[in-house]
Amino acid sequence: MKRSIEKLQNFFKLEAKRGYDNKAVMGGLARMLDSWMAEARADPLPENLIQSVADRLQSYDSLSPNSRKEVLYGLWRRIQREVDGQGPIGEDEPPEESRPAMETRKPEPVGPTPRPEVESRPQEQEPTPTSRPAPATEESPAALNADVTVLPRVGSRSAKILGRLGIKTLGDMLYHFPRRYDDYSQLKPINRLQHGEEITVIGTVRSAHRRTLHKGRASLTEVVISDGSGALRVTWFNQPWIAQRLRAGTQIVLSGKVDQYLGRLTINNPVWEPLEQEHLHTNRIVPVYPLTAKITQLWMRNSMHKVVSYWAAKVHDPLPKSVLESADVIDLPTALQQVHFPDTQEQLKAARHRLAFDEIFLLQLGVFQQKRAWQERSASRFEVGTEWLNAQLIRLPFTLTDAQQRSLSDVRRDLASGHPMNRLLQGDVGSGKTVVAAMAIAIVTHSGTQAAMMAPTSILAEQHYRNLVRMLTDGKNTLMPGEIRLLVGATPEAEKSEIRKKLASGAIKVVIGTHALIEEPVEFADLGLAIIDEQHRFGVRQRAALRSKGDNPHLLVTTATPIPRSLALTVYGDLDLSVIDEMPPGRQAVETHVLFPTERERAYKLIHHQVEAGRQVFIIYPLVEESEKSEEKAAVEEQTRLQKTIFPTYKLGLLHGRLKPSEKETVMTRFRDGEYDILVSTSVVEVGLDIPNATVMLIEGAHRFGLAQLHQFRGRVGRGAEKAYCLLIPKNADAVENERLQAMAETNDGFVLAERDLEQRGAGDFLGTRQSGYSELRMASLTDVKLIEKARRQAQALFERDPDLTQPEHQQLVDSMKRFWSDGEGDIS
Repeated sequence: MKRSIEKLQNFFKLEAKRGYDNKAVMGGLARMLDSWMAEARADPLPENLIQSVADRLQSYDSLSPNSRKEVLYGLWRRIQREVDGQGPIGEDEPPEESRPAMETRKPEPVGPTPRPEVESRPQEQEPTPTSRPAPATEESPAALNADVTVLPRVGSRSAKILGRLGIKTLGDMLYHFPRRYDDYSQLKPINRLQHGEEITVIGTVRSAHRRTLHKGRASLTEVVISDGSGALRVTWFNQPWIAQRLRAGTQIVLSGKVDQYLGRLTINNPVWEPLEQEHLHTNRIVPVYPLTAKITQLWMRNSMHKVVSYWAAKVHDPLPKSVLESADVIDLPTALQQVHFPDTQEQLKAARHRLAFDEIFLLQLGVFQQKRAWQERSASRFEVGTEWLNAQLIRLPFTLTDAQQRSLSDVRRDLASGHPMNRLLQGDVGSGKTVVAAMAIAIVTHSGTQAAMMAPTSILAEQHYRNLVRMLTDGKNTLMPGEIRLLVGATPEAEKSEIRKKLASGAIKVVIGTHALIEEPVEFADLGLAIIDEQHRFGVRQRAALRSKGDNPHLLVTTATPIPRSLALTVYGDLDLSVIDEMPPGRQAVETHVLFPTERERAYKLIHHQVEAGRQVFIIYPLVEESEKSEEKAAVEEQTRLQKTIFPTYKLGLLHGRLKPSEKETVMTRFRDGEYDILVSTSVVEVGLDIPNATVMLIEGAHRFGLAQLHQFRGRVGRGAEKAYCLLIPKNADAVENERLQAMAETNDGFVLAERDLEQRGAGDFLGTRQSGYSELRMASLTDVKLIEKARRQAQALFERDPDLTQPEHQQLVDSMKRFWSDGEGDIS
């Protein structure tokens, strides 16, 4: 492929991916024309082709997104004709069946009976939460499971294309929601049109002409319509069939964006329909659906309308009438109709609210069921007297904060309840979660029962091991040093064998380790407490594997990532929650600054000053190695540059995810022991390093990270008595990014940052591998606390009345629950 064509293809692909917003090139596509034309002539390309590209892209900025799409497709089709061997621009050319043939025929209804051959087909696989079909009606239980090929003019080829969108059945279509809406419901007379507005016009065709462009390789259809108040020139590129259909005297409705050409208003490539037809694409709030290659919006809207108009009204509502009235939500058939083809903005809002309510309501019901399943189990009771516990606390070199005292009381109460503890302990880095975990271990082992703690990295497991040995082996009624052991991948095989034997015999009371605890053939004599540190690093099955080592052991999971309230109510709603929301006395806030890229020398001076004073420094990069796809700085190349030119007299270590586990451990250990002055790293340093001597955290490419992750990085410094600094350097001085990053300079409160991060980036950073499906809710937002609390109240009230959903009016709800949770995994195993 010629280099100029390849470059153009990349621009077009990116523009298509961005929805034709004219930002594939900074400043717009026209900005790249000078350099591209020179490159195209050097290749060489035909001069008339070069001029055609230039002519079309010069006016690209003034076009609507639909018109821009037509322009790029037209250009690419011509390039494919004139230059051999080129591929599609990211979306294949719309097939013949996808063209707007709807202007000449009315939509055909979809009857209730699928084709005979469909009835003998096997049932579709249970849907996932990302494509939840509506429950089938009692009158036609199999109809919504019918293949999409029951639709008129949808054959196996079209069905395969729809399958790329997760659409296999009529039910899938009902739940394939629009991604946005264009409001063309405001009719305007032609003489009141204004440049730039999106409108709908009704008028009569006065003339229609088609002319060829560029020696017959393209065409332009020009139509003049009038409505009595004025006349409007309308144009379509490369759609010659329109001139044949729009004869003089035809009344039409058209919608689009008003542009300007030679001082006169015009509309380029509008959507249109004959006046007598039902208006699906004009004169209304028009749905815009997610698409895939070879499907157009016109074709998709027509197909969706056939399904929605017939089947939405027949869907049985799974919510009982009492919930509908109490929650003040509209019925499901109405919601499905209005979310696809809304009559007004108010009805669209009500429809989206109902469908979002359903998702959170089903989510909450599942959470309540998981929590009840856990609470119904029995577990060993571990009770200690207040005097004994106070004796353990007095031995500590510090006094617990009020938040730590509250959390410890929660844990103590759980351990004495006779039911397995299932508690999430959350608190900022350095807030003192380990002390609470240590006291839980002390309570359990005081009765002779065993405890295990699983950490995500060997170095973090080693830190916990050292801390627990210090806290639990110093004084009366405490453990002997040999009763606490460390089991990680690097543990010598002979020592592993010894640890396994002593765990099985009960001689070892506490083991701290990594995945080795569940990957090795480890057996416990009597495991009473399982602690999982940085819980979001582990999957459901890994946590279940550790719990399975005992008979319903108590479970305590911890996280240094503050959980926003909305997530605590939903995703983690099955866990009891303890929050350590205050820092120990004397812990200094890390001074944080957002620097412009041009201020990097200031950061280097601060690093020089701190290293000369005997301190250590982290420098974080978003990438391991530089690549052609990104201009971001990368750890490997930058470590070499920094060592040679910026800090030649200091020792710099390098840490990234491509190193072997043993190599990572070596680097982190050498940094911890002071052999490196500066550690250059990627995000693998986010969790696990406790370096009290580190006072500077410099983060390059800070815009690439979420606030929660940046807060985790910042928590790696300021753990000693010296003042600490966190410096954030984004790639450029973009105001929006720096405004987001400025939140880091404004507060050290992880909960405030977590709320902002959830609003800006969604729930992915908080979910880890806890539950599939949560981050893919179709309508509901996990930032909508008001909706979440409403749905939770309704779910709790229904759950208290009928926890097993056995009442007749809840049978449809049972089916919906099965569909919603079919792809998820709870923490009950």
